[in-house]
Amino acid sequence: MSEQRMFWRGVWGYLPAQIVQGVVGFLTLYVFTRLLSPADFGHYALAFSVTTLAHTVTFSWLEASMARFWAAERTPEGLAAHFASLYRTSFAIIAVFIPIAALVVWLTPLTPAFKVAVAFGLAGAPVRNLAKLAQERFRAAGEVSKAARVDILVAVLGFLVGAGFAVAGAGAASPLLGLAIAPLFALPFILPDELRQTTGGTVDRARLRAYAAYGYPIAASLTLALVLASTDRFLLAAFMDAAAVGAYHASYSLANRTLDVIFIWLGAAGAPAMVMALERGGREALRKTALEQGSTLILIGLPAAVGLSLVARPMAELMIGRDLRDAAALVTPWIAASSFLSGLIAYYFGFGFTLGKKTGLLLVTMAIPALCNVVLNLVLIPRLGVVGAAIATAASFVIGLIACLLLSRSAIALPVPWDALARCGLASAVMAGVVLMLPPLGGLVELILDAGIGGLVYAGAALALNAAGVRDVLKRLVQARRRAAA
Repeated sequence: MSEQRMFWRGVWGYLPAQIVQGVVGFLTLYVFTRLLSPADFGHYALAFSVTTLAHTVTFSWLEASMARFWAAERTPEGLAAHFASLYRTSFAIIAVFIPIAALVVWLTPLTPAFKVAVAFGLAGAPVRNLAKLAQERFRAAGEVSKAARVDILVAVLGFLVGAGFAVAGAGAASPLLGLAIAPLFALPFILPDELRQTTGGTVDRARLRAYAAYGYPIAASLTLALVLASTDRFLLAAFMDAAAVGAYHASYSLANRTLDVIFIWLGAAGAPAMVMALERGGREALRKTALEQGSTLILIGLPAAVGLSLVARPMAELMIGRDLRDAAALVTPWIAASSFLSGLIAYYFGFGFTLGKKTGLLLVTMAIPALCNVVLNLVLIPRLGVVGAAIATAASFVIGLIACLLLSRSAIALPVPWDALARCGLASAVMAGVVLMLPPLGGLVELILDAGIGGLVYAGAALALNAAGVRDVLKRLVQARRRAAA
C-alpha cells in the first residue's frame, strides 16, 4: 500500500482507540480527583512520574527498535533473529529489573502510602513492556485493528480496576494498580503469536549493538522529556506540598491528556508511513508524506490547544474535584501551549532524528529544554507557585522546539508546514474571537456552548481558508465515494 494510504488508514483505524483513550482520560481525572484526597492524588502523580521514568530508562530502547527495524527486514530468517533478539533480551532485563526495583523501594525512605504506590507502579513496568513490544510490531506492520484493540482493552480495564481499588480505599496506589493489572488481560491474546515469531531465531549480538546504538539515545531523550515534564512536580513537592502537586497534576492532565491523545493518534498512523516512505521512496517521498502529516497535526492540534485555553474554567468546574479546580483553571492555558509544542517535537520534528538514525542528536535536543526547565522552575515556583511551574514548562518547550529545528538539519530535517500553520492560526484566532464574546454561563452549559460554537466556527474558517488542504481532502473523499457508488 502507498505511504499516503497507509497514513490515512492508520488515522481512521486508530481513531476509535484514541476516542476511548480520551474518554478514559477524562473519566480518570473526574473519578480520581473525587475518590482520592488532594494529598493522595499528589502522591499518585509523583509515583506515576517515578515509574514512567523507570520504564523509559529500562525498556523503551527495545520498543523503539521494534518499531524502527521491522520494516527493513526482508527475509524470514532476519525477522526471526529480530524478534528473538528483542524478546529474549526483554525477558533477561525483566529478570534483573524486578529484584532491583524491589530492593530500591524497600531501602528508599518514603512514606508507606507513597512506597506502596511506587511499588505497584514499578511492578507493572515489565508487563507493559511486553504489551508495548507487540503493539509496536502491529503498528510497524500496518495491523491497525490489532494495535487499536490492545489500546482499548488496556485503557478501559486499567481505569475500571483502578477505580475499584480507589473505592476499596487503596489510596494513591489505586490508579497504578489498574495500570499494572490491565495489560495482564491482553498478554494471553497477543504474546504467544509474537513469541512464535522467534522460532528459528537466535540472539544476534551485532543486531543488539545496532539496536542499542539506535535505541538508547531515544530512551535517554525520552527520559529527559519526562524530566522536563515531571521536574515541576518534584519541585512543587519540595517547595510546597503534595496537595499542590495534586492540583498541578490535575490541571496538567486535563490539558495534556486531550492533546496527547490527538498527537499519539496521528503519530501512531504517521510514524510507520514515514519509515516506509524513506525506505521505499527516499528523501523526496518522505518530504511529501511528512508535509501532509505535519499539516494534519497542526490542523487538529492547534485549535485543540487554543480551545482548551478558552474553556479552561468551565472544564475545570466540570471535570476536577472542588479542592483542585481553581488552580487547574489558572494552569490549563499554559499546559495546553506546552502540550502542543511537545507534540510537534515528539511526533513530528523530532522524528527526523529517528529516520536519520542520529538519535544521539535527539538526546542533545531534549537535554537543552530539560536543563532550562529545572532552572526556570527553581526561579518561578517560589514566586508564582503552580502557575510558575506551568510557565516554566511552556518556556522550556519553546526552547526545545527551536533546538529541535536547528539540530535536525544534521539528521533529516522534516519540512515546516508554514502554509498550514498560517491558515490554521488564522482560523483559530477567528474561533477565539467568537468564543470570547459568548456569555460566561459556567459549568457544563458553558463548556458545551463554547466547544460547540467554537468547533463550528473553526471548521467553517478552516474550510474557507483551505487550511492544511482540508477542502482538497474532502473533495477527494467525495469523489472516491461517488466512484465507489457508481
